[in-house]
Amino acid sequence: MDGKVIDFAPFGELHIPQIPKIFGLDITPTKHVFFMWLAAILLIIIMTKVAKGYKHSLIPKKFSGFFEIMIVFVRDEIAKPTIGIGYEKFLPYLLTAFFFILFGNFLGLIPYSATFTSNIGVTATLAAFTFIMTQFGGMRQNGVWGYCKGLVPHGIPLWLLPLMIPVEFLGLLTKPFALAIRLFANMVAGHTVILALIGLIFFMKTIFVAPVSIGFALFIYLLEILVALIQAYIFTMLSSLFIGMAVHQDH
Repeated sequence: MDGKVIDFAPFGELHIPQIPKIFGLDITPTKHVFFMWLAAILLIIIMTKVAKGYKHSLIPKKFSGFFEIMIVFVRDEIAKPTIGIGYEKFLPYLLTAFFFILFGNFLGLIPYSATFTSNIGVTATLAAFTFIMTQFGGMRQNGVWGYCKGLVPHGIPLWLLPLMIPVEFLGLLTKPFALAIRLFANMVAGHTVILALIGLIFFMKTIFVAPVSIGFALFIYLLEILVALIQAYIFTMLSSLFIGMAVHQDH
């Protein structure tokens, strides 16, 4: 859960310094905001180091080569097949979204940290950026009128237009909504299951259930590592797919 205290039980807790309200708004960073900053800083430092690895040689070292595998995967297996011609313009955003979500998911697996991708506000903001990129790409490629006209299926009778226009408009909004809910729900579900399994020890008030409870919790924790990778992939894949559909409406 989000909050203004980072719990290090049983060693204590860290209270995030309070910032005076501005125009009545509380802008004090929360636990999720703190770990978002941490993920962003780590991402900047690591990717800068990866880029410098190619400064003197085109052959990457082990550190740069590890991240190159994922960068090439996003480029060749996600962006290029789903967007096609002109995918290079959207690749920086897709790579940023992929690694930001990936870092956030993995940070959440570290003890005493927080999974900011389990915050609906965070996932909704990420989905909003995908929505903006989708509309921007579609309008840039097809023009504002051409893009809006292409949203309505060809050959629709005129009497159906008053019905189809609201339906297609709602369709534009359901795509980012699904992105936000999918990432949020999957990240919350894994941690909830782990908490429930460990809680069985206290609910049943017996230590004999501990081996089974801890064993299953450890299995779910290992499964969460796979989920962290899959969710970053799915968000990036669907974002790329939505952008491709908007850019190439005739295909």
